[in-house]
Amino acid sequence: MKTKILSILVLTAFFSTSCTDLDEKLYDKVTTDDYGKTAAEIQTIVGGAYATLRGFNDSDKGGTICYPTCEYVFFLEECASDEATIPTRGTDWYDGGRYQQIQYHTWNASNIMILSAWKYCYQGIANVNSIIYQVDKSNLTEDDKAIVKAELRGIRAYYYYQLLDQFGSVPIVTSFEESELPAKSSRADVFKFVEDELKDILDKLPSAIRYGAFTQNVANSLLARLYLNAEVYTGTPRWQDCINASEKVTGYILESDYFTSFKTKNETSREIIFAIPYDHKVGTVGNYLASMTFHYNQRFAFSTTGAYPWCGNGISAQPGLYSSFDENDVRRGSLLIGEQKNLATGATIMMDNGNPLIYTEEFTKYTNALQNEGARLFKYQIQADDQWERDNDWVLIRYAEILMMKAEANFRLGFTANALIYVNEIRNRAGLPSLTTLTLESLDTEWKHEFVFEGLRRTTNIRFGTFFQPWWEKGATPRYRGVYPIPQTVLDLNPNLKQNPDYN
Repeated sequence: MKTKILSILVLTAFFSTSCTDLDEKLYDKVTTDDYGKTAAEIQTIVGGAYATLRGFNDSDKGGTICYPTCEYVFFLEECASDEATIPTRGTDWYDGGRYQQIQYHTWNASNIMILSAWKYCYQGIANVNSIIYQVDKSNLTEDDKAIVKAELRGIRAYYYYQLLDQFGSVPIVTSFEESELPAKSSRADVFKFVEDELKDILDKLPSAIRYGAFTQNVANSLLARLYLNAEVYTGTPRWQDCINASEKVTGYILESDYFTSFKTKNETSREIIFAIPYDHKVGTVGNYLASMTFHYNQRFAFSTTGAYPWCGNGISAQPGLYSSFDENDVRRGSLLIGEQKNLATGATIMMDNGNPLIYTEEFTKYTNALQNEGARLFKYQIQADDQWERDNDWVLIRYAEILMMKAEANFRLGFTANALIYVNEIRNRAGLPSLTTLTLESLDTEWKHEFVFEGLRRTTNIRFGTFFQPWWEKGATPRYRGVYPIPQTVLDLNPNLKQNPDYN
């Protein structure tokens, strides 16, 4: 086979100091004949797989923005749920109706947000496959190769879990030397692939807690997620398997302060199981969600000089989300609402139209919303010296989710007393009293409040069935829309792929 040319952005110190060290080197046009033969070289290359989790922007090639922290990939998951929305404000945020399609659940295969989610996953998978190829060509022993490849296969399984959840039936590609255009595997087969991969690598993964790394705890957490949604993915519930996998996740705690996991220096949180590290000083990109939610003049509320990064006045909470929180629930602080004050003068900030900047929960009209309408996303810590690329690490999995998965699985098996123990641990941390009874509705509410704006809500809506019911600015959703369509540009390039059922 011809030598592969690799362009890999790597984290040079990953294996020695974990992903919290983000000093980066660019290895450009490095061939497998020249680099990647020794253990030290392989260690630097593997970091590129973790770096890929941050996504990429190829807006010059079709307009796709593939960041899991903000814009299309994050917007797609959140705005298809009952949690978030991107209203059209005058001429702002219409963009050909792409956001309205997601809000109304009328998306089609040409929606660029759906293409972004697809490309995010398959770009990550292609990167992992290329690194595995290079590991296989290295001079490492077979045992050492298996250990290195375990983390890589774990990251790849994470991408395939996302594809399983979002698209259902997708191609499974594990070879960098693949030359044939792949056909789709069934959703059940993709489920089995993810499950088998995670189970096969478990004993080769690090057993200790390593921040930002794919460890045994991360693998078991992802297995628990897989089993929690197994009935949706395969038609067969796996509640006890969800509990079993959850029980194997150890060494973490619920932080006493709910917002510890979302601070600028959140790498110190003992609750975070898996996160994507960010540090603007070393050039990480894609983490600017705060700029996508706040009003243009919000900068005066965060900085005495107004030097806070530009804000785009886009994604907001749907009406009813803020008021669904108990007023004593500390998690309500994940949303910003009300009058905004100038940090330097104490006066109310004024919008460009001369009206005060007072965020309201309700919208007068979704397709022509006022600039101040909609509660804003306020979960991750804001600091006056924030740069455009924020430094908060992006949380993918935290221990609270393990507790909630155990709660739901126990409840669905009829063990309500056990479920209440876990739910009440979550509620008590939030400053709320313990529940004495539990229903599917109250369980769903705890999922919504605990993980607001963490990218889990669409999946939860589907699992609980609410996804298909009418809600604000959305009628009943047909069942086939529980998965997204294969992007049209992908179908055009690969005649071996067939569109998901009922999408025209």
